[in-house]
This record gives sequence, C-alpha cells and structure tokens, in this order.
Amino acid sequence: MKSLICSRCANRVFFENLRCENCGATLGYAPEEQRMLAFEPLPEGAWRRLGEPGTAYRPCVNRQAEVCNWMVPAQGRHSHCMSCRTTHTIPELAKPENHGFWASLEQAKRRLFYTLIELVLPVPNKLEDPANGLSFEFLEEVDPEVRVLTGHDDGVITLNIVEADDAQRERIRMTMHEPYRTLLGHFRHEIGHYYWDRLVRGTPWIDEYRSLFGDERADYAEALKQHYAGPPMDWPQRFISVYASAHPWEDWAETWSHYLHMVDGLETAASWGMRLDFASPGGPPLAAAAIDPGAESIQRTVVDQWLPVSQFINAMDRSLGAHDSYPFIIVEPVVRKLDFIHRVVRAAASGQVAMNFRPRQAGVPVAPAAVALPPAAATAKPTATRKR
Repeated sequence: MKSLICSRCANRVFFENLRCENCGATLGYAPEEQRMLAFEPLPEGAWRRLGEPGTAYRPCVNRQAEVCNWMVPAQGRHSHCMSCRTTHTIPELAKPENHGFWASLEQAKRRLFYTLIELVLPVPNKLEDPANGLSFEFLEEVDPEVRVLTGHDDGVITLNIVEADDAQRERIRMTMHEPYRTLLGHFRHEIGHYYWDRLVRGTPWIDEYRSLFGDERADYAEALKQHYAGPPMDWPQRFISVYASAHPWEDWAETWSHYLHMVDGLETAASWGMRLDFASPGGPPLAAAAIDPGAESIQRTVVDQWLPVSQFINAMDRSLGAHDSYPFIIVEPVVRKLDFIHRVVRAAASGQVAMNFRPRQAGVPVAPAAVALPPAAATAKPTATRKR
C-alpha cells in the first residue's frame, strides 16, 4: 500500500485513520483518487474539503456505525461506498461483540479493494449487476447443527464472523495445523475464485492454466476427500501451501492470494523507501520496488525483490517474538504460477484479453441507490457450503 498523508498538513496517516493526530482534521479515504483526504464535516450533504480543491465527497453511510472511513462522490446516487455496497448480510448487532467483528471484516475488505483498484480490476456488486457482481455474506453460526463455512459461490463470498475474532482464529489455525491464517488472507483467497471465473474460465488462458495448475474439471468433492485423507508427500515442491494441492481451483486461489500479498507488500516497502544493504550475503544493496503492472514477467521480481523483503519481515517478527508473517517457501513451479497470474491480470487490465463477464439479465432492474443493509437477516442463514 502507498504511504498516505493528510491532505491538509501532510502528516503521515494510515489507511484506517478517521482523524489526523497532527492537525485534527477529519479524514476520509477517496477510492476514486486512492488518497486520504482532510475534511470539515458538515451536518448535511457534501463535507468541506480542506487543503486543496477537488471533487466534493460525503461519507459512506456506514461511517455513522464507525465501520467505514471511505467517501462517496457527493454528486453520485449512492449512500454506501463501493466496498460497503458489496456487503449483503451483516451479523446481528444486538450482540455487542458482533459490531467489532463487522468492523474488522469491512476493514479487511477495504484493504482487498484497495489492491484490486490498483490492479484495475472491476469490483461490481450484485445489486447493480446480478450476473457478474460480488456479494459478501458475514454470517454467524447460531445453531451447532448448521455450520457456516467460508467459501465462494458464483460471486457470493461467505465468511464466518468467527474469523474476525483473533483468539478464535488463532485457535482454528492451531487446530488445523496451518502456518498462516488471517482475515485479509481469507478475503484474498475467496476473491481469487471469483476472478478465476472472470479472467480464466472460457478464455484463451485456459490451456496454459491447466498446464500449470491442473485440470479444474476433476471432481471437486472427491479431490477434497482425498486431500483430507492425506495430501501428496511432495506438495512443498509444487505448491505454495498444502491446501493448494487439494484441487486446481484451490491452487489458483492460494497462489492468487499470494500474488496480492506480494503486490501490496512490495508497494508498501517501496513507498516507505525500504533499502536492504545486505539483502543477500555478499550481494548488492536492494532498494525495494513495487511490482510494475505493465511488466511482461515478474519471475525475477519474485526472486530478487519479494524473497529478500519477506525474509527481512520474518527476521523482524522473530526479533519481536512474533510468528513469521510470511511462513512460506516459494519454489520454481510457484514462481511460474505467480507469473501466470500477473500476466492474466495485466492482459485484463489493459484490455488485451477480454474479461469473462456475462451479459446483464434482461428485465432485471438496477437496484436503487440507497438500499439499506439488513442487519436483522444476518443471524438465521442455511449452511453456507464451499463451492470452491
């Protein structure tokens, strides 16, 4: 992520900030500009923009609930920001802890959307584009007999809100013997399934995809059954994670997630001016550089940039007594898969290869701008099953 500053006083601020601690200005993030802006809040309509002229904005309606700091163009018809418009179901807010879980989920989703906007990938919502849009269901498990599983199904991404509870998520991570489990990681993985449908399925990429990841037409349920019976012993030589070895769809989603890790991580390192004088023993100094979205290949970037930066981050984690933030080993087959994903994204963003979007359904009306989120609907929901 880029380094952010207050547009009034130029003090460093952060993506989640609501207020500049230096000058006291109210802050709001404008995704259309990919910048944090300073405002003077006004009782109604657009907020007064401070420090510079420009597009007029008003806050996302979910700022009232203290779960969003994104802005909406004042002349637009929407009351929710582009991220909140994709949220269909939120947890029952009668439970005080659920409000904090909802806020954490939305915060992670906004970080996901930041990267997708940087990659020039579309993020439509199902209210306005039912055939191609995204919809997020944040569900609570209220009946022990009805499980809520995190997963993706035709643009609908379900997350069990227990994943927003740090203690519970760590317990699950330990129980599942996973080296890595984060809320943002869940979002990045599940959105990978959505973009497989949009960028690979039925496109000229499918043959190369199958040569690298395998044939996705293999029976998914049977593949998962075999995976949980025991993954292949040689999975570290071919996959980024043990779960990636379960099925070609999961290999794509796990690798996609790591591509987003890498894109955001290197942009952060570069924006802070990170320099490693001893990136490798006896090697030259390394100035961190963001991934070039127009690069024809990123194989050298993975090896020369991401590996030393991630090793440095892990070394700092250990110095602070924390778990490794990036507990993965990237082998040559994974480098080629990451490079493939980069080339797919590059071709889609530049228009070289058309994205796989279905025509809008005839007769399906566009939803009104101010559709309220339905908090009461969040507690009772049938079991959410993982399509992939």
